[in-house]
Amino acid sequence: MSRNRTVVLLSVGHACVDVYQGAVAALVPLFVAERAYTYAAVSGIVLAASLLSSVAQPVFGALTDRWAMPWLLPVSTLLGGVGIAASGVAGSYAWTLVFVAVSGIGVAAYHPESARAARVASRGSHQAMGWFSLGGNIGFAAAPVVVAGVGALGGVRFSPVLVLPALVGSVLCLPVLRALTGRAQGGSRAGASAGVDDWRSFIRLTLGVVCRSIVFIGLSTFIALYAQQRTGAGPVGGTVALFVLYLGGAVGTVVGGHLASRWDRVTVVRWSYLLTVVTVAGIVVVPGPVFYLFVALTSAGLYVPFSLQVTLGQDYLPSRVGTASGITLGLAVSVGGLASPVIGSVADAFSLQAALAPLVVLPALGWLLFRTLPEPAAPRVAAPSEAAPAR
Repeated sequence: MSRNRTVVLLSVGHACVDVYQGAVAALVPLFVAERAYTYAAVSGIVLAASLLSSVAQPVFGALTDRWAMPWLLPVSTLLGGVGIAASGVAGSYAWTLVFVAVSGIGVAAYHPESARAARVASRGSHQAMGWFSLGGNIGFAAAPVVVAGVGALGGVRFSPVLVLPALVGSVLCLPVLRALTGRAQGGSRAGASAGVDDWRSFIRLTLGVVCRSIVFIGLSTFIALYAQQRTGAGPVGGTVALFVLYLGGAVGTVVGGHLASRWDRVTVVRWSYLLTVVTVAGIVVVPGPVFYLFVALTSAGLYVPFSLQVTLGQDYLPSRVGTASGITLGLAVSVGGLASPVIGSVADAFSLQAALAPLVVLPALGWLLFRTLPEPAAPRVAAPSEAAPAR
């Protein structure tokens, strides 16, 4: 199978998986409306999806550094879908947390192996990795629309229909699975690169990823509810705000890959974070229809760095591509959930505006972390036929 086809299939599979990350935030207004959950309670649901995912992704990344495990692609896709599908029919808050956590583990298992496979197929191309990441962003953008369809059917009790993207994604993974299994000969460390690991720079990169993640998860959890307050547009206005937040990411990811071909990745990421300081402030303080413009600009500012941070992490740790992918790709869209209960508690005690206002500071911290970060030299990525045998 050609490299381009492999990247396309991985991108589509990425879209199917990331529907479930986006679905957690998209389900929040339904849980509030139908189950009368507080802000703190729905923050706990986001935390459940993020906590195990945040812990598990580096573990799966380390495992894929040691052994190629392409079978994880269809299995983890199904696990992510089944968890979300069951969350809406769970009989209690506790079971809802359990099923959302199961989905989080599935998503965690998918990202490191898929990013490693995409790097091998694309030979380390920034633009190709941008297209791979685009799939995940499209999945995020589709999540509010898909969940809105569930709401229209009759509410969260119809959540089992949300398993459909997982079934599609797992089937699309099968030709990739056959190709990767054949090339890796049952478990080689395909995609390993020669080079020295720069842990100091990688840690700074990771801290920047954490700052971005807290902003993104904080906004995605509460933007639908906050949009109703700021625009008076009701539930439809909230769904539109969440859709814009996710859809702008699809544009930003592709733009980021093209910008990195003109300027270095660190420079592009640094200026993106600086822009995001202004746009997040606009979300917090600007009312009316202009609110949606600031949501779109914030989405672009947060997503231009997305795929660039993945390739930066892989180049800082050329001998640990799976670990780097698990942290930069996985944690970027999960670790921020650990801060969601704090945001929810502040919102319950004061207001959503007061809870979201501190998010303005985090892109500024990201800019500081990237201000003197070195641009790594892109190492040569081994072709699958050159991969070392399993240890």
